[in-house]
Amino acid sequence: MTAFEVTAEPRVAQSLETMLTIRAFEEQSAALQAAGKSPSMCTSVGQEASAVGVMNALDERDQILTNHRSAGHLIARGADPRRILAEILGKSTGYCGGKSGSLHISVKELGVLLTSTIVGGELSLAPGVALSRQMLGGEGIVVVFFGDGAASEGIFHESINIAAMWNLPVLYVCENNQWQAYVHRKETMHADHISTWGASYGVKSLTVDGNDVDAVTAAAKDAVSYVRTERKPFLLETYTYRLRGHMEPDTQQYVDPKELDSWKQRDPIATYEKQLLADRAITPAELDAMKARVRAKIEEAAQYAMESPYPSFQELTTNVYA
Repeated sequence: MTAFEVTAEPRVAQSLETMLTIRAFEEQSAALQAAGKSPSMCTSVGQEASAVGVMNALDERDQILTNHRSAGHLIARGADPRRILAEILGKSTGYCGGKSGSLHISVKELGVLLTSTIVGGELSLAPGVALSRQMLGGEGIVVVFFGDGAASEGIFHESINIAAMWNLPVLYVCENNQWQAYVHRKETMHADHISTWGASYGVKSLTVDGNDVDAVTAAAKDAVSYVRTERKPFLLETYTYRLRGHMEPDTQQYVDPKELDSWKQRDPIATYEKQLLADRAITPAELDAMKARVRAKIEEAAQYAMESPYPSFQELTTNVYA
């Protein structure tokens, strides 16, 4: 398959609600930061379809390693927004007791092994996790999320090469959002698509429209099925765009306004809303109710996180192994 040759899944309202939840969560996080009530964080606004589409294809057997834009992946996997936000604020009710912040969250019960603040750090660990599953005879696969910036680092090539040579069950998901911190992708690589690099390692690869949640879901299901059955790696590139800056706060003065505007016209959430309404898969009243439900959920999450206590002094050395 070449880029975007995917038969999309039927449109599902649940995917829209999850995307709305991710967007509302990250906008709430940015608002708290702007008000001086939360530390800086990296958002994935504009990339919601990628997170939801991939997670739609997974089951409870699978393990996940993610990167510094992890909130969307966590929420799409089923994590509680209250506990994610509490973790970002350093509160004891967070998933890691307030010790990880936004850049190191893990949710063991959901199979989310780690969030890596090191660009490409999760790529270095994915083959090892997959090898352990292979040796223990587990049926699940390992899914590793990374961006085009990490794909331009040596660790990506080392990771996918060893996964190919050892036939490891890893689904590599490159969320190509066009930006590598404050540097545009075009300044660091000639090719438009990371998926073209997979052939060099004998890895089956595909680029999908990362702003179309149904297309991502369909492509991810095919990729997951391949990895689960063949026990070999697969490289899936979701071609998308980062609508907010690298890290809050960020004025995006380095971004071409015309490029940003053109991608805003393809906002995955607004586009999906229109599609669902046109297909009569959801009514205007149901959409309004959904948005109200999401707003209430995130407002409650913010209140929960703000009111939660900080860890006690006695917790300073708990869960510390070195």
